[in-house]
Amino acid sequence: MIQIIIAPFVGTLLGASFVLLAREQMSGILQKSLLGFASGVMVAASIWSLIIPSLEMSADMGSAAWIPAAVGIAAGMLFLLLLDNLIPHLHINSSEPEGVKTHLGRSSMLVLAVTLHNIPEGMAVGVVAAGALAGDVSITMTGAMALSMGMAIQNIPEGAIISLPLRAEGNSRRRSFLYGAMSGIVEPAAAVVTILLIDQMLPLMPYLLAFAAGAMLYVVVEELIPEAQQGHHSNVGTIAFAVGFIVMMILDVALG
Repeated sequence: MIQIIIAPFVGTLLGASFVLLAREQMSGILQKSLLGFASGVMVAASIWSLIIPSLEMSADMGSAAWIPAAVGIAAGMLFLLLLDNLIPHLHINSSEPEGVKTHLGRSSMLVLAVTLHNIPEGMAVGVVAAGALAGDVSITMTGAMALSMGMAIQNIPEGAIISLPLRAEGNSRRRSFLYGAMSGIVEPAAAVVTILLIDQMLPLMPYLLAFAAGAMLYVVVEELIPEAQQGHHSNVGTIAFAVGFIVMMILDVALG
């Protein structure tokens, strides 16, 4: 179980470590590729690891089996919408901060932007791991591992996406790495909290799975895909999205 919880954070560490070796400026094509790939992984994970198990758990509701998934997705998106408007953060290639007004520096707000992305990912891993521990037939331990591996893979580009721009902002390589790594701490923390609350959460598992999916889909549609399509028009972000989607789908189907 510890491997499932820690793997996404390890992915973030690996991605953030690129700043220790890479050049200071990330190319536009590389940035679009990383954002597109991360988007594809998150969308596929939302469907196969979260929404489909939610629907399967609600099958005994008959024609109303869609209700927990629909309610959970809507609640997850509203939750991220609330956080998006409350937490001060700054997106890559943007000069206009979002959220409440603050005196935080540009680097801190860049880190908060990625941390905001990581909250639903940690929740997703925690909910799926909790379901597997509870012995639910719709969620297996290998399925939880597949989701964790998928999140770890997509966190590699996310770690690089935050650490390399921080270096370009004038931070040292070491500080850029530490900031990038810190942005991923929220994932194992969110997963552990979810697992500890398994007894209280079990009756709501179909809703919670869909909630995590809705939160991740919000991040993809609101932030990752638009950032992947900024600037000069290019299909590289779309192609990378397809690659990420296929990779996560294969992981989930093969291991789940």
